[in-house]
Amino acid sequence: MAHPDLNLLVTLDALLDTGSVTAAARRLGLSASAMSRALARLREVTGDPLLVRAGRGLVPTPRALELRQEVSSLVQRANAALSPSPDVDLSTVERTFTIRASEGFAEGFGGAIVARAAREAPSVRLRFLPKAERESSALRDATVDLEVGLVRATPAPELRTALLFRDHFVGVVSPQNPMSQKPLTLEDYLAAQHVLVSRSGSGHAPVDGALAAQGHARKAGATAGGFGAALGLARGTNLAATVPERFTDALRHDLIAFPLPFEVDPIPVALVWHPRMDTDPCHCWLRSLMRDICG
Repeated sequence: MAHPDLNLLVTLDALLDTGSVTAAARRLGLSASAMSRALARLREVTGDPLLVRAGRGLVPTPRALELRQEVSSLVQRANAALSPSPDVDLSTVERTFTIRASEGFAEGFGGAIVARAAREAPSVRLRFLPKAERESSALRDATVDLEVGLVRATPAPELRTALLFRDHFVGVVSPQNPMSQKPLTLEDYLAAQHVLVSRSGSGHAPVDGALAAQGHARKAGATAGGFGAALGLARGTNLAATVPERFTDALRHDLIAFPLPFEVDPIPVALVWHPRMDTDPCHCWLRSLMRDICG
């Protein structure tokens, strides 16, 4: 069976509402002859005359009267479906957002984000997951709504990103470490034993690249899979850890931080999402909230 021409619903709605071929044509920006042809098609499709001559005007048939409310409702719903999303009332939204982030983000920023979200949207729930690896399938399949992390490479090309802030590396040692007792020189830094951070186990990081450009290298005393683990090792040993300052602020309150005695490019911390969420009102609200708090 051939698919019906759904444009005829709009035409029928205008004809039944105005009861006039001329007025319906004017409403839809058509000529009177085009509207007459459309009425002929409607009569053919429905098997009913729909509007018949009565004096100088047209009157609806019983079938047209039956269709009038249903057709009007269908057209209104179609218009609503194809219009921009209305403003959302956050006080009535019930929704859970899953945010995947590298360690330290929930500890450093999660409290402020949850508190503000609770004030503005009391029934919205935020679920924080650890970021175990660099892959974007969870954003594509909607198991993760937003991702936050240290961006050192271009994400998948179909994803959207927004900068939250630029972080800087600092050195960190325990209060018992002799390095905590004096201003640190490059020679002191190179002489120390370090915790290298690498998910892959290679131990290479932007810090090592900056040192290599000057012909230097760190001495590896241990390798950790994340910054939290690196801080834990530094806390219980004389090893030095080099970590992002803001990203680990809540994790190193009992440790001594010091500026690095050499230049390292700042690292962008970005918010990442799938483009299908670009215009979702609640998703837009959450992205804006996180940028305000983290920026």
